[in-house]
Amino acid sequence: MPASLRDKAVVIIGGTSGIGFSAAKAFIQAGARVVALGNDKETSAAAEKEFADAALVMTADATDPKAALAAIQVALGNFKRFDALYHVAGGSGRRKGDGPLHELTDDGWDYTLNLNLTSLFYSNRAATQQFLRQQTGGAVLNLSSVLAFSPSAQFFGTHAYSAAKAAIIGLTKAAAAYYASSNIRFNVLAPGLVATPMSQRAQSDPQIAQFISTKQPLDGGRMGQPSDLDAAATYLLSDESRFVTGQVLAIDGGWSLSDGQVPTERTGQAQQPQPKNLIRTLAGIWSRLNKR
Repeated sequence: MPASLRDKAVVIIGGTSGIGFSAAKAFIQAGARVVALGNDKETSAAAEKEFADAALVMTADATDPKAALAAIQVALGNFKRFDALYHVAGGSGRRKGDGPLHELTDDGWDYTLNLNLTSLFYSNRAATQQFLRQQTGGAVLNLSSVLAFSPSAQFFGTHAYSAAKAAIIGLTKAAAAYYASSNIRFNVLAPGLVATPMSQRAQSDPQIAQFISTKQPLDGGRMGQPSDLDAAATYLLSDESRFVTGQVLAIDGGWSLSDGQVPTERTGQAQQPQPKNLIRTLAGIWSRLNKR
């Protein structure tokens, strides 16, 4: 039987595009009543049109400590209950100064951690406080990244992003241990490269596509799709996973197990001469001498 979220009220922080939007549709199909929070009016409007009456859509900035609190209150006010939180919101800080450690700016560090880690802290704290008030238990699912524990220096050298995603795992595990006796469960999904609005740079780079074909070798070697995470997210927020907490599930197409073949030639760089094989060279000289 597929996992069921029948009658559960789920709040998705970052639920109007990409991975969160796909999850919202899956949760609705599994019977959940959903509040999807997004930070962009256009994506929120599109999500509201897609969901119709099946979900409630809010527009707010996840880095605002009041945003998750408001979303939970919307769930309580409309559904009379709150059962689960899925925090997806986050993104790249590359344009703000994230990068390799020696190039990483103060602004890039602050922006990236605020977007990915602090926003999650706000939502997780709000959800935990509400679960404790209700004395009902509950489920929290956080989105990290395979870059938290399986870095890729050639194409994904954004060190503040990796640090934030690793910290998400640490926070989740600490909370899972602390609140287990209150029946509040915390788990993590760690995807590889997924085709979302955030990953446009990677999607449009043919060298990254070539790299991903061997770094994520499952299913023909491809980028992930948001829907690849839906079944796991549904399971980890449902009662079927009632005995599961503190776990990190990598949905990465094999990324964390594969070396990946880095392209040897970069655009604009001259091809490096290949070293000659000494034995073949000597054999060639010997052959020419014997023909004289």
